[in-house]
Amino acid sequence: MEKHYLTPEGKKELEEKLRYYKTEKRKQVTEQIVRAREFGDLSENSEYDAAKELQAQVEAKIAEMEDILLSCQIINKKDIKKDEVSVGSTVKLYDEEFDEEIEYKILGTTESNPAKGIISNHSPVGNALLGHKVGDKISIKLPTGIVNYKILEIK
Repeated sequence: MEKHYLTPEGKKELEEKLRYYKTEKRKQVTEQIVRAREFGDLSENSEYDAAKELQAQVEAKIAEMEDILLSCQIINKKDIKKDEVSVGSTVKLYDEEFDEEIEYKILGTTESNPAKGIISNHSPVGNALLGHKVGDKISIKLPTGIVNYKILEIK
């Protein structure tokens, strides 16, 4: 079973999303099914089929969120290592190719948001950085080619 890492804030957000799905979203889907049934013959009712498909997707999402919450490990700030990259670390890197500094926060897949500089510990870059220290040089093979980073700072 995959271990899911969440910050306390991320856990709270996921719990709120789960609560929404279990109450509001389920209710919306049930109402869609009821409306679709009113169209008559269910064997040729595309609205009914679509509503039932949506219901299956909602239930799968609920099960996924429940699984994550049951198996999650909370990332506490006091437990984040400062001497090596770990889940929860913010890492400042020097990109040799583009001669620029970049910063990534490494969290679990549930909270990753690359557009905001938050990458997953399972992403190629996040996974490659884990366990490294300030000063280490790392080459990471990506679909677009090899990138070379030097770790400048770990927070």
